[in-house]
Formats: sequence, C-alpha cells, structure tokens
Amino acid sequence: MISFSEARVMWAKIGILSFGGPAGQIALMHRELVDKRKLIDENEFLGALNFCMLLPGPEAMQLATYVGWKLHGLKGGLVAGLLFILPGAIVLYALSTIYVLFGSTPLVANLFWGVKAAVLAVVLEALLRVAKRSLKGPIDYAIAGFAFIALFAFVIPFPLIIAAAAFIGWIKSQPPKAKTTAVPLPPFWQTLKTLVVWLALWLAPWGALNLFWPQSVYTLLGNFFSKLSVVTFGGAYAVLSYMGQNVVETHHWLTTPQMIDGLGLAETTPGPLILVGQFVGFLAASGQGGGLLAGFIGGAVFLWMTFVPCFLWIFAGAPYLEYLVSQPRIASALGRVTAAVCGVILNLTVWFALHFWFSQVERLQGPVPIWVPIWHSLDVAAAALSTFAAIVLLRFHWGLAKTLAFCATLGIIWRTIVVLP
Repeated sequence: MISFSEARVMWAKIGILSFGGPAGQIALMHRELVDKRKLIDENEFLGALNFCMLLPGPEAMQLATYVGWKLHGLKGGLVAGLLFILPGAIVLYALSTIYVLFGSTPLVANLFWGVKAAVLAVVLEALLRVAKRSLKGPIDYAIAGFAFIALFAFVIPFPLIIAAAAFIGWIKSQPPKAKTTAVPLPPFWQTLKTLVVWLALWLAPWGALNLFWPQSVYTLLGNFFSKLSVVTFGGAYAVLSYMGQNVVETHHWLTTPQMIDGLGLAETTPGPLILVGQFVGFLAASGQGGGLLAGFIGGAVFLWMTFVPCFLWIFAGAPYLEYLVSQPRIASALGRVTAAVCGVILNLTVWFALHFWFSQVERLQGPVPIWVPIWHSLDVAAAALSTFAAIVLLRFHWGLAKTLAFCATLGIIWRTIVVLP
C-alpha cells in the first residue's frame, strides 16, 4: 500500500506526463499502478477500465479517479482526478493566453512535435500491453479486429461497438468453475447521498448562470458543455468531432482554423484531449470583448461543467464495481469490452500515426470512408523519430520522462535549426 502523501506525488507525476490521449494515458497508468508499484492487480485494472469505458466523459481521467478512490477513498479520488486535469489545464491556460495575444507559437509547436513522436510510441506500448493481457482466445481477437474495422473503416458509433462486445460476452459467459463469494451491494442511501451532493455541486453554478445572466456567453458555454458532459460516449475523437462541428458551424464561437489550432494544442499537452473545450471557452469569452479575464472565466466554465460530472459518475458507481465483476455474466461482458478496447487503441494508433507522419490525410467518400495518406506528404523525420522512440521505449526500456524529454529536444533542434532555415 502507498501512503496518501506518496500517492499525491505519484498522481502529480502521472498528470504531468499524461500525454498521448486516452491510449497513452492508460498505458502510463498501467505502467505505474500495475507493473511498477503493484497497487492494483491486472484484473482490477482491466475491470475498472471496462467500467469507465461505459461512462460518458474522458475514460482515462475517470480511471485515475477510480483507482485513487480505491486506494484512499473520497480524498484519494479527488486528488487523483484533479491532478490528472490540472497540469494540462494550467498549460492550456498559458497557451490560450499566448494564442490570444500573439497567435500561434512556433517554439511550442516544435517542442510538441517531438513530444508527439514519443507519444506515438507510448500508444503502441499500450496496445501491446493491453492486448497481451486481455486477448485470451479466438473470440477476443475477433472482437478486437471487428472493433478496429468498425471504427476505422465504417465509422460505426463507439457505443454500439461496446454494446455489441458486452452482449457477446454476456451470451458466451461460462459458469464459474468454483463457488464464488458474493459481494454485497453498498447501501442505497450512500449512493443517494453521493448523487445529491455532486448533482448540486455540478448544477448549482449552471442554474445561477441561467437565472441571473441568461444571455451571457458564460451561460451559453455552460449550457453547451453541460450537455456535452452527458452525451460524450464514443471516446475522445468522437467527442471532439461533435464539439468542433457545433462550436464552428452552430455557435460561431471559433473559426475552423482556430478550432484546428485548439485541437493541436490539446493533443500535445498533458491531460484529457477534451481539454480543447477549455481553449474553446477561453477564445469564445475573450472574443466577446471581455479580454483575458473573460477568457479565464470561460475556460473555468468548461472545466466545471465537464469534470464535476466525471466525479459524480465515479463516486456514485465505483462502490458497485466489485459487485458487478463478481457476477459471472457481467464479468464476462466486461471482459469482452476489454477486447473491443484493444481495437479502439489500434484505431487510435493508426489515426495518430497517419496524422503525425503525413501532413495531408483525407477520408475517402463512399461506403468505406477510411483515412488514407497523401503519400508525397510523408514527413520522413516524423516517422524516423517516432520509430526511434518506439525502439528505446520498448527494446531498451527507457523511462517515459527520458523518452519524452529526448524527443522534445530533438523536435526543437530539427524543426528550428534544420527545417526552418
């Protein structure tokens, strides 16, 4: 067991190094929590991951919150979740301020270009680790393959894929070979108390905005992000697609180039990819004439409306997880969800590699709308650096921090000194 003070340091480290979107973040947590520190075992980690995949919101942040709660109760969950969010939020506040004042920042872009190479290697490591531990038979491999094809080639909604995998696990479940110990359900009054407290924390500011400032940009942002927080099934990229379309085409808060810049900043900073909403809130509010202070408030509206419900889902649902995984059919269903997650991570790996290695990528029109690269746009340096990162991470077992720092340094040197002149 780890002490609470040691856990704070650990969660801060995870928050600072949580690059790479959900796949990279899950890989980092698996390395720290299961392989290195052995704070939870493999089955607990995968069971928690499956549970979080079924919830709206950023699954990696919720997984951290769950493990923090498992280790140290409510205070542990709060610290784990907050430290997972805060480093990225602070960085994005700084970058949003620079963006509003000066526009895009080449030095930051060059640094994070190198970081992306390391992140791609981390995502690949996550795929190998999760696949090795969760794909245990032909059915699991088939589910993972179909999940990848459904996402990459046919853009089938993520919730349908997860539901199909869970259904297969349900009907294919086998009776336990030995008698299992029944896990009791937690008292309902505890769950009700948790729901009331966290619903009040989440919705009280939203209600105040609508009551006293119904036409302000903060209220419009609050309404949009509160809705987003309960419909964000489908993983980070599905959420970002929905957000981008509404922000640009419906609300006209940002232009398309600004939204693309925001996505780039969010992808290369630590924390959940959905933090791009903080950039949206910042630019939307500051663009109304309120300046930087308004931007900070707009970003805060996003953070509150998006992440408070994440704590609600975990603190209300976590006490039931042990009971759920003690039921053979439910445990089998959740196990098949893990197999589908392998397909999801593979899809993220391919998507990330295509968009990092090639400056031009397009989606084909027709019944199979896959992403295809424009081959002459291949960035040889990007492919070489990410290959190097994979070799030192997987073969020579460099630490994540060392790999990130080395690739970031090479990124600055290459893009600033070699490419730009």
